[in-house]
Amino acid sequence: MPLTRRAALTGTAIAGAAMTLARSARAENAPGVTDTEILFGQTMPYSGPASSYGTIGKSANAYFDAINAQGGIGGRKLRMLSLDDGYVPPKTVELTRRMIEEDKVAFLFNTLGTPTTNATRKYVNSKKVPQLFIASGATQFGDREHFPWSLGWQPTYQIEGRIYAKYILQTAPNAKIAVLYQGDDSGRDYFKGLKDGLGEANAKMIVASSTYEVTDPTVDSQILELKDKGADVLFMTGIPRFNAMAIRKTFDIGWKLRLFFISSTGSSVATAIVPAGVEKAVGVVTATYLKDPTDRQWANDPGFADWKAFMAKYYPNGDTTDINNVYGYSCAQTLVAALKQCGNDLSRENILRQATNLDIALPMLQPGIRVKTGAQDYYPLKQMRLVKFDGTAWIPFGDAISG
Repeated sequence: MPLTRRAALTGTAIAGAAMTLARSARAENAPGVTDTEILFGQTMPYSGPASSYGTIGKSANAYFDAINAQGGIGGRKLRMLSLDDGYVPPKTVELTRRMIEEDKVAFLFNTLGTPTTNATRKYVNSKKVPQLFIASGATQFGDREHFPWSLGWQPTYQIEGRIYAKYILQTAPNAKIAVLYQGDDSGRDYFKGLKDGLGEANAKMIVASSTYEVTDPTVDSQILELKDKGADVLFMTGIPRFNAMAIRKTFDIGWKLRLFFISSTGSSVATAIVPAGVEKAVGVVTATYLKDPTDRQWANDPGFADWKAFMAKYYPNGDTTDINNVYGYSCAQTLVAALKQCGNDLSRENILRQATNLDIALPMLQPGIRVKTGAQDYYPLKQMRLVKFDGTAWIPFGDAISG
């Protein structure tokens, strides 16, 4: 063999060995990741009692369309399977197994609901599949010690409950408080946060509490029962449908409250306030971390203008008064930031690593609030602002508060 030929082959062999070493030094891509696509999945209640949240999945998917129109991430298009579980945990389990075992998704994103996601968390962690930015504020979704592959996104319900407690102690220290909460982990989290925030005073200040189930037709009987206990402050937690029922019934029976709080999870003007009757919701207080699209102060805000333009182009049928569309958009932006940080390493391990290594500002977050995560911190958002409904919009008062 001529020397030049032998040298050429030797050089080729060395180069091939170097490429093999380079590939082995970099983790392999996750299932669902190709040179042209990143496939991931979520469950979302497009039907059932929590169907008003379905627009979260639609607005997030619309944002991924916008990213794909710009070339995707690293040349890869984003494709999300968004499946309807009806807010029924056994259905969530069935669909989650299908996405992981049959569709081979790289990860799960923004699965909605405390009971539904809780039903899948143990299985997902056993498969070591990232379960990113869960659409629930349940404190359990930051349990990195026992479930390291799962993390939430929004402020926890306990944080929110403590924020309301701080405000009550400042403005109505002699209040008689009634609590009506959803009978699951989310409702219990809210109640615990309120009691913890009140401290030792909670035993004398909370005069009554009651629960409801998402299958209940109304909460009328619970509202009447709580009123009869002599409470002058009401804290109502739940999805939009039930918060609307509580607002309407409280007004209709003439219950004059010093303070009326509803949870942020059911505070959308479009799906909670309008169905209740806007005139019946005047003075109601909630907490937020997002810029509410009904708030006139954001009219000239660049981030709000960009969101409105996005909605007009990519989700023209979406309701621009519904804060759930801000939520979906902002969650999607968080995921895109994490995936960009992954570079060429789209292994499940690195996807999780980057999702838990964020410090970013998002254009539709309230001023001063950032998304921050760390290897020891699975709670991305920890601050909120109080807002009061004035008959047309949620109006912020005070600064961002940590719970």
